[in-house]
Amino acid sequence: MNPSAGNSATGIRFRKARVVYPNGTVGMKDLDLEIKPGEFVVIVGSSGAGKSTLLRAINGLNPISDGTIEVGGRSVPQKESAELRRLRARIGMIFQDFRLVKRLTVMSNVLVGRLAHVPGWRAMLNLWPAHDKEIAFRALERVGIADKAWIKAGQLSGGQQQRVGIARALAQEPSIILADEPVASLDPVTSRQVMDDLVRINRELGITTLVNLHFLDLAQEYGQRIVGLRNGELVYDGTPDTVTEADFQRIYGRAVTEDDLKLSGESHG
Repeated sequence: MNPSAGNSATGIRFRKARVVYPNGTVGMKDLDLEIKPGEFVVIVGSSGAGKSTLLRAINGLNPISDGTIEVGGRSVPQKESAELRRLRARIGMIFQDFRLVKRLTVMSNVLVGRLAHVPGWRAMLNLWPAHDKEIAFRALERVGIADKAWIKAGQLSGGQQQRVGIARALAQEPSIILADEPVASLDPVTSRQVMDDLVRINRELGITTLVNLHFLDLAQEYGQRIVGLRNGELVYDGTPDTVTEADFQRIYGRAVTEDDLKLSGESHG
């Protein structure tokens, strides 16, 4: 079975969405933003710009203080509920630090993506239905590491572990994938490989994909659309071929440096 089969791409709409944390910090300021079904959007900004807040607001992990967020035309619930759990089951999340259980096999980690689809007792006893195992295996095939299925996750390289994270998200059969700084801890070559995987999955399966990146060169190379945040505010929304040095300076509040470039010094041949 094809990961994401039966799940059409889903759009996302922020309307004057605002997030204020308990300590008074404003994480998002009156954000108006529409992500169309099937888009591949890269969100850029410095640390603290609000990139993670934006992603976590989509699946209700950061409740909004004002405004609305709609996923597939329905408002994101702002309190824990069965409806919010159903929404999260449709949204795959990929993390900077992989979030794997390293003592477990790769397959066991990917099957975590099926938790919302099977009775809890089956997961606890590791009695996964053949159907779910097949979905997990196909997800591993899609990221090129099916041969690692029975190896402990902790034995893999960082890039391979991130592929496991992508496969786990795919195993959910999501309509949206959110990737929060997925290449921050990887070297430039591996970063490209992971970004290639994410773009290919987006194109082949049509899953709406939002990727947070700090690195401007990767954003320009891989983004179908670039959204720039600064201090929780939207300061840029356009395509990679129209973004300028001045736009990046407005996003970062300073001139671009080599620290903002993941591939600095690497050949782009």
